[in-house]
Amino acid sequence: MMNKFPDIQFRSPEEIREFQNGKLREAVNYLYGHSPYYRRMFRDRGIKPGSIKTVEDLRILPTTSKEDIQLHGEDFICVPRERIVDYVTTSGTLGSPVTFALTSGDLDRLAYNEALSYSTAGCTPGQVMQLMTTIDRRFMAGLAYFMGAREGGYGVVRVGNGIPELQWDTIARIRPDFCIVVPSFLMKLTDFAITHGIDYRSCSLKKAICIGETLRNDDLSLSTLGRRIRERWPELALHSTYASTEMQTSFTECGEFCGGHLQPELIIAELLDQDGKPVAEGESGEVTVTTIGVEGMPLLRFRTGDICRMYNQPCACGRRTPRLGGVIGRKGEMIKYKGTTLYPPAIYDVLNDVPEIITYVVEVFTGNLGTDQLRIKIASRNTDEGFVKHLKDIFRSRIRVAPEIVFATEKELLEIQHSPMERKSRKCVYL
Repeated sequence: MMNKFPDIQFRSPEEIREFQNGKLREAVNYLYGHSPYYRRMFRDRGIKPGSIKTVEDLRILPTTSKEDIQLHGEDFICVPRERIVDYVTTSGTLGSPVTFALTSGDLDRLAYNEALSYSTAGCTPGQVMQLMTTIDRRFMAGLAYFMGAREGGYGVVRVGNGIPELQWDTIARIRPDFCIVVPSFLMKLTDFAITHGIDYRSCSLKKAICIGETLRNDDLSLSTLGRRIRERWPELALHSTYASTEMQTSFTECGEFCGGHLQPELIIAELLDQDGKPVAEGESGEVTVTTIGVEGMPLLRFRTGDICRMYNQPCACGRRTPRLGGVIGRKGEMIKYKGTTLYPPAIYDVLNDVPEIITYVVEVFTGNLGTDQLRIKIASRNTDEGFVKHLKDIFRSRIRVAPEIVFATEKELLEIQHSPMERKSRKCVYL
């Protein structure tokens, strides 16, 4: 087990940049020597691996998309089949899931990544973590969370997702210090506690490392979901994270709660505009990553599809690494509605702020004129027509346009949201 982490995150920006330049050269040489896909890309474009000396030199290379991996998956694998010890898939948020192959070294890297993430969030060895996510169903992160806790010297209780009664029974029995959780589940957890007279604000849980949903706006303020959890459970520190199967790395917030810190020894990150060019300082762009130290399926300039803003100012925690704000939206989910560009998280933020709404589904479809149309189905405690008008007024004030709104039953919406073949619930459906 490792005893400490390197201090590269606390070095000067110049030292971090030079450190990453060296790691990039190693990664490029490895890809050229082992990846059929990237070797072909270099040769087809007449680019020598030795010409990539710095992070800035990446700009002469093309980006990699999810479609590239879907079409040429086997060519991305850099090791013989007998070295692969674990297969996982992406969640398939915007299409068919992509399969990734991991070596024993990749699993060690995942464990290191998560142990470093826990340390960044202020967790200390000897504490106990309650795992409120699945560890099966081809899910990379669930296994990584467990291995990271073991690597970092934490106790683990693997409860899995859902079942508030079992979660609270575990909290009472084992008294965990922190949890890994999808943040919206915390609302269900507190609903159960309130209904059953559980004094949740005095329980042992003091920290939640939140995954899968955005807790922060692009200006680092709490989203509506984040505010509602904070108002209900102020004693619980909420640490936002950003991660994906493809990057095999996570950005995790420290105790200053101002964006997830990049881990320089594990990943290189760029923000690109629609033309594939770096965005200006302070502007949002598509998160594009180059993995460091991955053996099985390393990626070079992979476009994640997530639109974020990056912050390069030193953090009060002492780290000098770039930080990522909340996900503004996904490139493939951009909606052009009545002349206004929208991303689903902006719509969720409005709906999450209306206490009468129990749950909802956003439907996007093409109208008769070939334009994007927006319909929101809601299960609500208030079903008056006047409430629909009120809700539309809120939309106009927050995002400038008012979508079509229809009532539905909670059962109907839950059936749409939860597919037995998917790990993530669906709040937005493209018809």
